[in-house]
Amino acid sequence: MPGPLEGVRVLALAGLGPGPFASMLLADLGADVVRVDRPPHRLARALGQTAEFTARQDVVNRGTRSIALDLKSSEGVSRVLELAAEADVFMEGFRPGVTERLGLGPEALLQANARIVYSRLTGFGQDSEFAATAGHDINYLAESGALHSMGGEGLRPKPPLNLLGDYAGGGLLAAFGIVSAVLRARTTGEGQVVDAGMVDGVALLTAKLQGLRAAGLLSDLPGTNFIDSGAPFYDTYKCSDGRYLAVGALESDFYRQFLSGLGVDTDGWPDQNDESSWPELRRRISEAVKERTMREWAGIFDSLDACVSPVLTFDEAAQRHHKRGLYAELDGALQPAPAPRFSRTPARPPATPDENLLDVGELLASWRRS
Repeated sequence: MPGPLEGVRVLALAGLGPGPFASMLLADLGADVVRVDRPPHRLARALGQTAEFTARQDVVNRGTRSIALDLKSSEGVSRVLELAAEADVFMEGFRPGVTERLGLGPEALLQANARIVYSRLTGFGQDSEFAATAGHDINYLAESGALHSMGGEGLRPKPPLNLLGDYAGGGLLAAFGIVSAVLRARTTGEGQVVDAGMVDGVALLTAKLQGLRAAGLLSDLPGTNFIDSGAPFYDTYKCSDGRYLAVGALESDFYRQFLSGLGVDTDGWPDQNDESSWPELRRRISEAVKERTMREWAGIFDSLDACVSPVLTFDEAAQRHHKRGLYAELDGALQPAPAPRFSRTPARPPATPDENLLDVGELLASWRRS
């Protein structure tokens, strides 16, 4: 069965990080995504002709076909406009003003196709004070206020890889905006611009936290709250083999199961919610966890409803969740399964990206609407 986005045509200008991730999300769910790459000779110069990271290893390219056009030439721009006239979505991730200078800004594309959804994915959005400022995931976390909370008490903030800014706050937000705008375009015939700023996306992810702050239930002091490792029953602990156990026993029922699983005498331990005794409680939990290996603890807590998990590597996660098919290995690279999952229109199974370039004329002919 085709995915839920079957029939949606997406034309995406090649980019890095969040843009290709958004393209992958759409392609996974059945959209026909075509990426506009640089001509091979220009791409080789840009990569220094020494790139070891191949297109087949770049998982976010899966499900995406590609063409090569020189956007600095009038012919290349003309071809993009021709394709955009037949597309549902156009995606770009340049700094504000770049596509306008190329002749591929929203005005030009909406003139060519009134129903097109024009997605612009940037760090700070199109109209921010910092719209023209360069940045990476860590910068968007810092500017949104989220990075301040990521670190233990008295420790420096540490970003969680580039998952929050680039992918959750960027690519995922852009894909959501695109699908929302496509739905409206199909009912009204009117396209529009989707302005997805990664700093906006990260700020959006903090919605629940802002409510807790307003109620006085969340401190701005990192490492002192229930969900930022301040609570000893929501933290990671080192096992006897040097691996770690993740404990999320927030609720009292889960906490009782957790204490039961530790297999030690907990009489006399501090009360769970006595914050003044949290340092002592943390010490006792730490000593107990050090008595077994991570795998031994996993064997114990798999049969208990305690919200306790082993901290796995990616390979271990793939093995442990093989029934769900969380990951699949293709060409030596783990591929995360498409998500979410649909009962009537399942997503495409993970597949290695196609490195062959499409013929632009043939693509245009196949896209022309009758």
